[in-house]
Amino acid sequence: MSGNENTTAQQSVVDDLYAESVHWHLNTGEETIHAKRMGGYWRNIKWLSAAVWIIFFIGPYFQWGDRQAVLFDIPNRQFHILGITILPQDFWMLSLTLLFFALLLAVATALAGRVYCGFFCFQTVWTDVFTWLEDKLEGSPQKRRKLEKAPISFSKVRIKVTKHILWLVISVVTGISFVAWFYDVFDLWRDLFTLQASAVAYGTIALFTAGTYVLAGYMREQACFWLCPYARIQGVMIDKTTVVPTYDFHRGEPRGRIKKGQPEEERTTGDCVDCKQCIAVCPTGVDIRHGQQEGCIMCALCIDACDEVMVKIGRPKGLIRYESYEALEANKKPQPLYKRPRVWIYAAIMSAAVMGIAYGLTSLAPLELKVIHDRQPLFVLQSDGSIQNKYTLKILNKMTEDLSVKVSAQGLEGLIMVDEDQVTTARRGKVTARTVFLRVPKELLTAETSPVKFTVQGEYDGQQLEGSRDSVFIGPKR
Repeated sequence: MSGNENTTAQQSVVDDLYAESVHWHLNTGEETIHAKRMGGYWRNIKWLSAAVWIIFFIGPYFQWGDRQAVLFDIPNRQFHILGITILPQDFWMLSLTLLFFALLLAVATALAGRVYCGFFCFQTVWTDVFTWLEDKLEGSPQKRRKLEKAPISFSKVRIKVTKHILWLVISVVTGISFVAWFYDVFDLWRDLFTLQASAVAYGTIALFTAGTYVLAGYMREQACFWLCPYARIQGVMIDKTTVVPTYDFHRGEPRGRIKKGQPEEERTTGDCVDCKQCIAVCPTGVDIRHGQQEGCIMCALCIDACDEVMVKIGRPKGLIRYESYEALEANKKPQPLYKRPRVWIYAAIMSAAVMGIAYGLTSLAPLELKVIHDRQPLFVLQSDGSIQNKYTLKILNKMTEDLSVKVSAQGLEGLIMVDEDQVTTARRGKVTARTVFLRVPKELLTAETSPVKFTVQGEYDGQQLEGSRDSVFIGPKR
């Protein structure tokens, strides 16, 4: 292509951009934002990150043995995660897990801004899917605005009804998928179709259906502006070293439109041609050129839009790019991560949380035992001269089936357990209490308190299970 032909092609592209720019303006909350959809590197990253949510829909269908692989069985107070069953007594690990993810969010925000909002948040992902369907059915943003203002017709009703049916289907499936994590998924589908599901299940599905339909279909960016607290606290979580989508004002200003026939070497404006494509693709309708704003979810789509324009007009990409304000203002390299104190603090707390979770998971025992010594009275002198202590044993069975267990005690010479051969049935997922009496001949006691150890033993699927707990045996003062 000759130089004149290349200039003519660039000018045609610029004319198209300016003709389109009249449709784009800042979001003032008075009308629906219809963002332009275009491909690019960050758009692909956005789809890949959103694909993580597929596990939300298909996860409940995976099986582990004879049950759902991951099932939060609230009625029975059991959390099944693959081969691990977590009971209320182990919920301290849930606290550590929540702490880990909270800090992970804080670390991600401190390093790269609202990447969770832009790439992983369910509101962002579901809105993106809903608007993708809208774009496929109703066309480009200009066509969608024209369709909204058009009078009622068969074509308009057909398109709108189809769109809302698809939105409702996604919303209903979202609600069912959420409940399926707490209700065996195959039982759930059966009970839903036979109308045997509980009112809680139906109510939760209805709530999630309505919430998804309204938030992703209608409120969209308004949920980010007015409902989400994260937008309001991000200001204290980022600083000038945080790498965020940023407009390079050094290079872009003064912005100005391309003048027809003006040679590049005579240009007095910056690289920004004021085409407003960065506003056009923004799902919240903000202008990145005004700096960081509450409405910016940092999805980086403005980077794709700007890079595409720069390529078309023959200027370098990166006018809008991921960069820290420190590096942009001082024109220097960003501060290394290892020199940021809060990164070390976050990392230390997260590491402690991970180690705690790992310890908890590796130390989970299928049988746990607690021993409570009876204090009224502390001991009883029997007619045969022996000293008797009373204990209440609480046996926690974390298995998915009832288990027959035998209790034993050791630690003192001459120690006898009353009804030692008695077998106790430990109920699955519950605490089973049993009263135990220990006797020791008085002459064999050498101290007022002596250590004893209780043990419960059972067998499950050919495997010996055991739990133990230390206690004391109390006798008269010497």
